Amino acid sequence: MQTIIQQINYQDCQAIIILNHGKNNSITSQMVRELGDALDEIRTDPNVTVVIIESINEKFFSIGFDIPSLIELSHEEFQRFYSSFNRFCLKLYTFPKPTIAMVTGHAIAGGCILALCCDIRYMTEGHNLIGLNEVKLGVPVPYPADCILRDSIGSRKAREIVERGLFYQPPDAYKLGLVDKVLPEDEIRQEVDTQAHDLGSLPPNAFWAIKKNRVELVASQILARLEEKEGKFVELWYTEEARQKLTEALEKY
Repeated sequence: MQTIIQQINYQDCQAIIILNHGKNNSITSQMVRELGDALDEIRTDPNVTVVIIESINEKFFSIGFDIPSLIELSHEEFQRFYSSFNRFCLKLYTFPKPTIAMVTGHAIAGGCILALCCDIRYMTEGHNLIGLNEVKLGVPVPYPADCILRDSIGSRKAREIVERGLFYQPPDAYKLGLVDKVLPEDEIRQEVDTQAHDLGSLPPNAFWAIKKNRVELVASQILARLEEKEGKFVELWYTEEARQKLTEALEKY
């Protein structure tokens, strides 16, 4: 069963990636592979100028890592998953075409990270939550996401988000810079389409040159210490404290 749906709208030059895994779009190894393959295909398609990532349901953009399938993995198996997730995030963050996250439900932990890696993040009004709660599970925020967040919103705001592990409703998420705009549910699609049209109409080589100036230093910083930081995350994932917190989190699945 596929965990994403890929649609190409050649009339509007859009590639739409729809997260489609269960009731909460939890992130599995399969989803990471499918997302990476989709970006590779879109990257080489000259008729697609912009990418939109969204969810098939309105309740969850993504709850983050699929803890039920990951908690029992061996160190080596989890290391492979975690490494592939981080490298996909870098691929999305440094993607040469404009990327937009349409967040129409909760974006938790890894789900928030997927949104952060996009150039623009729009979120619907209401009781949707977004945030990075990894610290409450006994692990750090993945290093790529930590670096991207600090570059995007500044170290002071990022510290509040990563060190406290809170979830934020749309108005507070906007104030912190986690999202770029909050919109009514019946308006977000039109706004995303308008933004996609505007960005997709820009000269692609010029856009990529400008985006590259923004992302390449952050990407270099991440790659310089990524293996070391991944090792620490995996080490903490298997501590007794994290095992207890992750087991408690299973009840939410």
